[in-house]
Amino acid sequence: MELQFEPLSIQRLEQAKWAYTTRRIKQQQPMQLLRGSLCPEAGDLLLARVEELGQHKKLELVSSRRATLFEGDEIVVVYGNRYAPDQFEGIVPDHLGACRLVAAGGVAARLLNRHDKVKSATRITPLGLLADQDGHRINLSTSRLPKADQIEPDPLVLVVAGTSMNSGKTTACANLVKGFVRQKIKVAAAKFTGTGAGADYRALVDAGASPVFDFIDAGYVSTYRVNRDVLLDIVMTLGSQMAATQPDVIIIEVADGLLQRETSRLFATPSFTNWADGVIFAANDALGAQAGVSWLTARQLPVFAITGVLTSSPLAQREAEDICGLPVYHTGALARPSVSSYIYNCLNFRRQNQLAATDKRQG
Repeated sequence: MELQFEPLSIQRLEQAKWAYTTRRIKQQQPMQLLRGSLCPEAGDLLLARVEELGQHKKLELVSSRRATLFEGDEIVVVYGNRYAPDQFEGIVPDHLGACRLVAAGGVAARLLNRHDKVKSATRITPLGLLADQDGHRINLSTSRLPKADQIEPDPLVLVVAGTSMNSGKTTACANLVKGFVRQKIKVAAAKFTGTGAGADYRALVDAGASPVFDFIDAGYVSTYRVNRDVLLDIVMTLGSQMAATQPDVIIIEVADGLLQRETSRLFATPSFTNWADGVIFAANDALGAQAGVSWLTARQLPVFAITGVLTSSPLAQREAEDICGLPVYHTGALARPSVSSYIYNCLNFRRQNQLAATDKRQG
């Protein structure tokens, strides 16, 4: 089938529900609908019609408001891969046929797997790819931040990692930001891996971080199945943008668990691990905390404290403290001045030790 172009009216575009994943795309521009024998690519925008509601009955808009979906609605979402052990695994299809909405933030994919406890993904019919007035596909990469080759080393860098999806990482990040802000410490924050989701982004904004970024700002709708070069691109791009604003501390959230492929690759990237000053680890239970701390320590990444879902249980918290020999903080406690002061001092101490070791080698 030959490629077909259909001009899209401003009214039709305005009536469509634009997903969070499209937030960097200028909506008020001449667009066309591109149809035919096309192979979508990750990051391509598509206009789709909702056919059958499933797990996701609401779509997270650019504003992060969750809009109720109705069958027959036209939505603008982004093709991408998704890795979510608690929900779906999906990949970019090789055609413009029917597919699924696999993330509330607006990710269209071919469904591979789903968790037994969730409904099947909402079914959508792609009406065509969005193209500009010259007929070029509109992809997230066309509106990304500029690439960077280096990061200013001055700000302290704290990484929040965890055992798995829903282990408490985002909540920990938001409370850490609030704790630093209460101490008049300027914080920048970003989420380096995962699937585009406005709730995570807005939590950091609401806590007082500025600026806040995620991988969408680097041109990627998700980081599932990306290679090491893409991960390095995200680190350098978002890291340089944050460092340029001269914050005192940068907080980085790394999605999913340490064993997830892209997370493991990120922690095997020297440009990332050498940049980080320390880690706060979120776990679901004491055994997960022990395994995570051991995994990170083996890679010369110091863990300053443990937090996450396990802190809902005083007994689990006690087990983690005993086995790991580290402070274990309830996620809400991370916003306390006494805790943020402790973590800030840990970051400073680690940085000074690194500088002293560098000076010794050079001397």
